[in-house]
Amino acid sequence: MTDRLDTDRLLRRLYAARVQSDLDGVCGTFSRDAKFQITGASHVSPIGIVAVGIDEIRSWLALMIKTFQINDQTILSLIIDGAEAAVHWRAKIRSRITGAAVMTELVDLVQIRDGRITSYTEFFVPR
Repeated sequence: MTDRLDTDRLLRRLYAARVQSDLDGVCGTFSRDAKFQITGASHVSPIGIVAVGIDEIRSWLALMIKTFQINDQTILSLIIDGAEAAVHWRAKIRSRITGAAVMTELVDLVQIRDGRITSYTEFFVPR
């Protein structure tokens, strides 16, 4: 059974690490066999990522951190129900390549086991 306070702390640690571009900090929140998915649409095309296992997740996260900077992140709502959570958040996401920044709405669905994220699905839409 996952404690609500522990889940809250884990998720806030995840988001703080993302804002700080801390790859080890982000990866440290995932279990070794976790599933990581991102689904969304940019202004140009749809985006979909699926990674299974910490090695694949680390590769994708390294690319994402190298490419995008997260600023002005705000958690709008956080719902925790046992080992599952839903997080609605907003951030300004800046491309480190083009310099363009876009305010983006995101919703994450998270499953936790033994104090680590086992499933993470993120949906996003730029404003």
